[in-house]
Amino acid sequence: MIGEDVLDLDGQVALVTGAGKGAGRAIAIELAKHNAGGIAVNDFVAERAEEVVAEIRALGVPAVAVPFDVCDLEAVRAAFAKAAEELGAVTVLVNNAGMAGPNETLRPTKSFWEEDPTEWNKYVDTNLFGVFNCCHVAIPAMIEAKRGRIVNIVSDSGRVGEPRQAVYSAAKAGAAGFTRSLAKETGKFGVTCNAIALSSIQTMMTDEQFEAFQQTDGYKAQIRLYPMRRWGQPDDVAALAAFLCSERASWVTGQTYPLNGGYSFAV
Repeated sequence: MIGEDVLDLDGQVALVTGAGKGAGRAIAIELAKHNAGGIAVNDFVAERAEEVVAEIRALGVPAVAVPFDVCDLEAVRAAFAKAAEELGAVTVLVNNAGMAGPNETLRPTKSFWEEDPTEWNKYVDTNLFGVFNCCHVAIPAMIEAKRGRIVNIVSDSGRVGEPRQAVYSAAKAGAAGFTRSLAKETGKFGVTCNAIALSSIQTMMTDEQFEAFQQTDGYKAQIRLYPMRRWGQPDDVAALAAFLCSERASWVTGQTYPLNGGYSFAV
């Protein structure tokens, strides 16, 4: 049908973690534009979540802020209960919250054997156990509804490995493996589970900082590894996530989609 929304969510209620800014915010707003029945917006900073809720409500879509730490299972349970009470049962989950890996662009890095072991948990807890927690709480309602979509945001670091990012890469690889296993368990209930593996997305710097970074030799050397010759934008992530959450993706599960401007096959 001409004019049909091919990414129609058919009134399903979605919860997006880490949605107060960047790719998470873009995903939450994109889902709202495609007939979501409601959006639960998570961020550990309540004010950021409320700001995105206001943007979604301005589109005419119900929304609620659910600030919580994905590492806290009881807080996750409470947030899903609040979302269900105010919007209806959550049948779309996007696990976007994460702890960014160390990189020379934003902070000093060390080889694995030089790292302080007390720093490891922050990467594993958020990037892996946070995904476990949200899926553990969300799936029963999806099974009851006989319909569900789970999208886990992972990283190219977990696919190809990156120097000086061993623990971060391991956590993201674990989330991708979890995605595949979960897909095999949930498919018979009408629940799909996929992942999006990101490379560099312009979310960590202000526009002014990024413009300055683009003039550096480091950026110029890095961007040559991207056939598309640019970093990704939050809207690039949102577009793919919206498809995987839609009715059109009902026969897509257990997949990890590289979203990286061609980076992983160029290195």
